[in-house]
Amino acid sequence: MSYSNVPRLDINRPDIIAELKSAFESYEQALMANDPETLVNWFWDSPHAIRYGVIENLYGYDEISAFRRKRAEEGGAPKRTVSRTTITTYGTNFGTTHLEYVRESSNRRGRQSQTWMRTHLGWRIVAAHVSLEADTDA
Repeated sequence: MSYSNVPRLDINRPDIIAELKSAFESYEQALMANDPETLVNWFWDSPHAIRYGVIENLYGYDEISAFRRKRAEEGGAPKRTVSRTTITTYGTNFGTTHLEYVRESSNRRGRQSQTWMRTHLGWRIVAAHVSLEADTDA
């Protein structure tokens, strides 16, 4: 298979990185502030959106939205200290964010990955995955 006629994809254009970084930081601020309406707004309003959490698998905007609102009523996401963040954009309409953190209450290390897409409403999360590292090497 030849890829010679595939258009070149601009990786990490500074202007696109800045846009996605701004959206990502707004999501993170809302997460730590327990602001479910802002959090829900950052997800793509589609049955194709997916969020895998530490103990939940959510398919579609409606399930993600219900989870976020219930989680907010229960006190929100556990507080955490971010240790590393990586943002990568692919062209002008697609990007990924990856974050490593430590939960303040338990010192457990975790990871968060998000896939973002530019929509007619701006950047939205189309897929997310949150996990905690295992306590032991199983």
